[in-house]
Amino acid sequence: MKLRTLALAIFTLGVLFPWSNSAFAGDVSIKSELGVNIQQAMKRFIDEGTVDGVYRHYDPVTGELLRLQFTKLHGIKKKGDFYVSCADFEDPRGRLVDLDIMVIHAGDDLQATQAIVHQLPGEKKKRPYHLED
Repeated sequence: MKLRTLALAIFTLGVLFPWSNSAFAGDVSIKSELGVNIQQAMKRFIDEGTVDGVYRHYDPVTGELLRLQFTKLHGIKKKGDFYVSCADFEDPRGRLVDLDIMVIHAGDDLQATQAIVHQLPGEKKKRPYHLED
């Protein structure tokens, strides 16, 4: 009986929260309603920072203001108190820019707090960062 209930719950989540939306395409490590809510918080953060189709992000390493267009979110990982997901953007030349969006619990809600440059075009390695205590 418990197995049937679990199967029904998984099926229901698949119907209510389909992963076919292109904004949420790709590998998601946290596969649940929580994962959907985390990516919704991330997408709201990106949307709120986008003006006239351009997301602007200052990169303190290069000293450049990046002007980007959002492509997709994929993969969620827990790092310390934060959930982190890769957000793919394109620069004006169509090259991939990888930003990671940080989300934390804020009471009963989830709040995206900032984006971190994880890799720019031409960088051979992803930039390391540490969020765990």
